[in-house]
Amino acid sequence: MESSNISARDTELPLRDPQGIRVRLGLPVLGWWEIRISCGNSILPAFSEGKGRRIERNASDMPETITSRDAARFPIIASCTLLGLYLFFKIFSQEYINLLLSMYFFVLGILALSHTISPFMSKFFPANFPNRQYQLLFTQGSGENKEEIINYEFDTKDLVCLGLSSIVGVWYLLRKHWIANNLFGLAFSLNGVELLHLNNVSTGCILLGGLFIYDIFWVFGTNVMVTVARSFEAPIKLVFPQDLLERGLEANNFAMLGLGDIVIPGIFIALLLRFDISLKKNTHTYFYTSFAAYIFGLGLTIFIMHIFKHAQPALLYLVPACIGFPVLVALAKGEVTEMFSYESSAEILPHTPRLTHFPTISGSPASLADSMQQKLAGPHRRRPQNPSAM
Repeated sequence: MESSNISARDTELPLRDPQGIRVRLGLPVLGWWEIRISCGNSILPAFSEGKGRRIERNASDMPETITSRDAARFPIIASCTLLGLYLFFKIFSQEYINLLLSMYFFVLGILALSHTISPFMSKFFPANFPNRQYQLLFTQGSGENKEEIINYEFDTKDLVCLGLSSIVGVWYLLRKHWIANNLFGLAFSLNGVELLHLNNVSTGCILLGGLFIYDIFWVFGTNVMVTVARSFEAPIKLVFPQDLLERGLEANNFAMLGLGDIVIPGIFIALLLRFDISLKKNTHTYFYTSFAAYIFGLGLTIFIMHIFKHAQPALLYLVPACIGFPVLVALAKGEVTEMFSYESSAEILPHTPRLTHFPTISGSPASLADSMQQKLAGPHRRRPQNPSAM
């Protein structure tokens, strides 16, 4: 990830100052809250039906499964992206690059935040709220060769959430305020953990192991990571003001936590939560173990940063903790074989069917339709037979 590290900017507040220590401890709190919420969201499609709840999802909301091949290539792709950004900042004007990136993340952030707050905002609408259904459909080709590009269903409530998110977007675009930055960053992280799934623990170990080396090299081996993190004015990191107690909301000296330090461990912890549920023991042992390991690793990162007064690659401490602690628990319980043989992608779930492609608008095979109707409980949106593009 472009800013997968914890660092403190050069600031008038010394790293060893007690106030600086206290406010930087807000980063583990943000990380804890983010991981807890996003892991819970990542299992809703799979396990909410047993609790009598119906979760509506569009085709675009279906989780994207990361395979072992994807995991092995990810550190290489991330390194190329990081180096490319570094060269861009060295060759071109930082002002124009950040202007372009600000516009891009302005749009992306509004969509991500709208998607995040929509389930919560639905509780505040009155029962008689005039809620209309809409469908955004783009296709290419015709006849039997017609293929869906975008198929998104939404309603009036979603449009209200989009409007509220746009206000935050304008605030971020005009002021670059740290609160607006964190709202977008939290939304990106929540969506990332919810929509990215690892297929098994081995894949998770490959991904975390590769990024472990990636993080160490780019932080300790070069100044590339820190340079990009400080030059990149985009909500790809959570920031916590070190002078919050002195300047309040106008604080401008920040400690930074890259979103990669939330999303990457987060999808692994979410995998262990699904593994816990698959054991059907009504306990979340591996989830709580990895969750505690994440907090421990993040706290250790800040402690080491405080001692050595240097930016630290958080994954250097998070990866051994998040992998090591659950494996030790599995060894103690004699469940190592079950842990590494668990295949998340093999689950045929009613709300997240494992299909090679999504059904066309005209309908899916009859057997699949009958099966889905038998499993789904409660009312659901009806899709028109001949929808038109908006």
